[in-house]
Amino acid sequence: MLKRFASTLVLGVGTATLLAACSSEPFDTASQIGADPVLPAPEQPLLPDLKVAEVVGWEDGETPTVPEGLVVTAYATDLANPRTVHTLPNGDILVVQSKAPPGKPVERPKDIIRDFIMSIASGGGGGEPPPETNLITLLRDTNRDGTVDERFDLLRDLTSPFGVAWYEDTLYVAAADAVISYPYALGDTEITAEPTVLSPLPGGPINHHWTKDLALSPDGQFLYASVGSNSNAAERGIEAEKGRAAIWQIDRETGASRVFASGLRNPNGLNFHPDTGELWTVVNERDELGPNLVPDYLTSVQEDGFYGWPYSYYGQNVDPRVSPPRPDLVETAIKPDYALSSHVAALGLAFTDDSAMPEQYLNGAFIGNRGSWNRDHFNGYKVIYVPFTDGRPSGPAIDVVTGFLDGDNAHGRPVGLAMDGTGALLIADDAGNTVWRVAAEGGTAIAEVIPTDRVTPPAAAAEVPALAPATAATPAVPTEGTPEPPQTDIAPAVGPANGAPTPPAQ
Repeated sequence: MLKRFASTLVLGVGTATLLAACSSEPFDTASQIGADPVLPAPEQPLLPDLKVAEVVGWEDGETPTVPEGLVVTAYATDLANPRTVHTLPNGDILVVQSKAPPGKPVERPKDIIRDFIMSIASGGGGGEPPPETNLITLLRDTNRDGTVDERFDLLRDLTSPFGVAWYEDTLYVAAADAVISYPYALGDTEITAEPTVLSPLPGGPINHHWTKDLALSPDGQFLYASVGSNSNAAERGIEAEKGRAAIWQIDRETGASRVFASGLRNPNGLNFHPDTGELWTVVNERDELGPNLVPDYLTSVQEDGFYGWPYSYYGQNVDPRVSPPRPDLVETAIKPDYALSSHVAALGLAFTDDSAMPEQYLNGAFIGNRGSWNRDHFNGYKVIYVPFTDGRPSGPAIDVVTGFLDGDNAHGRPVGLAMDGTGALLIADDAGNTVWRVAAEGGTAIAEVIPTDRVTPPAAAAEVPALAPATAATPAVPTEGTPEPPQTDIAPAVGPANGAPTPPAQ
């Protein structure tokens, strides 16, 4: 019965793809890269555009492709859906491996189709049981030669982890429903302590965009956590979006939290620019407005800024599907800094300042584009480089790491990025179950490790207004009578069938 259903589903998807391909005209995706992307008129077809690359993995000896002057090698293999990589101050690398949390309700026929398509696109359709995931693995290069010498699993049985940060003997992990912390001294190869919940985050049971990224502020005081939307374009109602499509600011000492910026449909790749100290992110924009809308983007993040979702896209372009409209909010929507073209699924971001990369890559950002499934021609499936000048994107994007896509098949899909302890680029390939290392030819290494989170505490800390306490006591108890900001309420998941709220998963 299941096999018959799958065959029927594949036939339907193929028909939809064929119809979409026959009806579309060639579109230059390069016209959507940069500060002023071409935005065609929105479309709302009966059948969405679909083209799915089936994951086939990497054979022995196969690697992605890099330009002259660079060398790519497999840094770690036999992983289980590696999503992000993070360099600690001592040069150790943390690899976060995870899968989506279970239990997401299926409410519409398109949910079944989408889940099936995503299982193909993620390499989840094979017959063999998947390896253990939802863990964090430590990789150690003891002599800094670009090869892993030691490997340890630090944490297991996590709740769909994604982002991590480390400071002052504490490891912070952004799970699907909370930021948790563990005591952890650099150099340790195991963590046995129980976690402490620093701040709850909007979680299940829907948890449509479940990946929560994490970044540490340059002064070490705050953590910034990304929380994606609970829908494509608010079709589940605004009640299901409380605290979502946002970046949260969390006091590292107290867990007090607030929404730092909103209207960001699915932000990831949180990173502070090493020169300006500004927070940057890459954002996955909405679907089902045609194959060439809406461009995913790279942007700096303004405090209290609103970036449009769900009411508008790429600034103040109104999404006609969202009702009731909010022209008052649309008027305030900030246009992003740099478009990456539509449906590339940008998830990783790493600034290259002070790295050991060749000169043409020394002042800018690498971006990991995991790749499309919801347009009639593939887009993404590569790592690109965006040059910067004076802290801002300043030129066309350059393809750097390609070869993930092979015809209609995908060997892998690049996600999180980081510069390793020697100054080379690391790429988490979540479908190829590999971490790739891209280095300058000749093996140049930086003199000292530059960690993912570059912390330079000020000599005298400026006075910072206190934040409202987190929305759940864990384990510290908020001061009695302190108001809680409504925008950080943990959203009850509202089902469209009856509109009744369902309590969040504990």
